[in-house]
This record gives sequence, C-alpha cells and structure tokens, in this order.
Amino acid sequence: MECREILEVLNRLADVSWACEWDNVGLLAGRRDKEVHRVTVALDADDRAVKEALQNGSDLLVTHHPLLFAPVKRITDESAAGRRLLTILRHDLCVISMHTNFDAAPGGMADLAADRLGLLRRSVLSVTGRREDAEYGIGVIGEAPAGDMRLEQLCARVKEAFGLDTVQLYAPEGAGPVRRIALCPGSGKDEIGPALTAGAQVLVTGDITYHYAQDAVEEGLAVIDAGHYGLEHIFIPFIKAYLKKQLPALSVDTVQIRQPARFL
Repeated sequence: MECREILEVLNRLADVSWACEWDNVGLLAGRRDKEVHRVTVALDADDRAVKEALQNGSDLLVTHHPLLFAPVKRITDESAAGRRLLTILRHDLCVISMHTNFDAAPGGMADLAADRLGLLRRSVLSVTGRREDAEYGIGVIGEAPAGDMRLEQLCARVKEAFGLDTVQLYAPEGAGPVRRIALCPGSGKDEIGPALTAGAQVLVTGDITYHYAQDAVEEGLAVIDAGHYGLEHIFIPFIKAYLKKQLPALSVDTVQIRQPARFL
C-alpha cells in the first residue's frame, strides 16, 4: 500500500488538525506515493530509530516526537541532524510523526496513561477543541481508583504502571492523601495552572524543572515527575497494535523501549 493510505489510517486515530499550532506533524519526510510494506514505530526520530528502521527493511518510520520542529536552513553532513536527514532521504525512508495530535486525541496519549493508572471520572485537563460531541485536548483530570491515596502510594503505582525504577516527588510540607489527580504525559510544566484550576492535588507529568516544581508546591500542588520518555513510551506498543488491527497485512516492528537516562 502507499504511504498516503497509512497516513489516512493514522489520521482517523489522531487527525493532524488536532495538533497545537506550534507543532509539526504528519508526513515530514518522503513521498506520499511510496510503496510501504514494513513499518517501524518509535518514540523519537533519532539516529537509533532510523538505524533500526533501515535494518528492519522498513519503508516508513512512525514516531511520536517530530523529525523536524524548526525550519531547516541547511542539510549537510556537518551536524548530527543533517546526517540523519541525509540518511533518511538517501534510503527513501518516509517519516510520519504524531505528536500533539496524538496527545489530544480521544483515546490517545493522556487516556492511555490514565488507563494505566486506573483514573476514574476523567475529563480533559486543557481543552483545545471539540470533535462531534467530545472535547479533546492536553492531559486529563480524574480521581484515584481507590479513594484517597498517599503520595508515596501513587508514586509506587506510577512506577509499576510505566515500568520505572524511580520518579521525583515534589510535595507541600505535611501533604496529606490525594484523590484528584491531573495527568499530562510528556512535558507538563505548562499544565500546572490548569491542574490548579481543575482542583487537582497532584500533577503526574515529566520535565518539571526546579523552579516550576517549587512554584507548584507553593500553590499547594504536589508534582510527580516520571520523566518525558517515562510516561510516553506507551505510544510504541499502542501504535503497533493499532496498525496491525487496521492493516493486518502490514509488517510492523518497534524500536526497543529503553530509558534514555540512567540514575547512578
């Protein structure tokens, strides 16, 4: 089948129009009429993913994070990004990226993460649009599955649900049990305000820097930082399963899930 047909299938799950204005999603490299027999799925369009896709004999690489964010002024072998793009173009490898359109999609990243945590009575944290009768947007707000939870219990649940060894907890002094939980996979520092507005007692996210965490704590909001990759690697097995269900004849491989950081 042609690359454009696979793009249409992926758009039914998370249409490119649902992405944030600043984002860059969809077919970012390659030809729409490229014949595709094999796909590799990865979180990032990095050197490892490109190498594995080519080793697998893939015609298409599907990623969550975009291959390109900012405009490219030159493509040469003088930079890692340039060498990666040259490799992709030389081998006629197509790249489709599904970033904030997948984050915002009903049943997408936030809902998948919430399912793993078992959050109840969920709604969208930051609404960015409406599809038919359903709102979509970034993150979710919901309730703990078994009533009030100690923050240490929630940390343990996050680690178990996402296969993590560690998380970082920032908590107000004397913080008690929590029930109302905001969740934003990826980088969630911009969701501190919406989490507070929604009445959350804790925000589970990644990429919280020191000062943002301190500000949240001073507002009475605890933060569990499970890492950007730590919460979003769930994209990989989900997209593989989705493609296999929608296109049974398509061969689909995945880049091995591997945390990019080690804590020594």
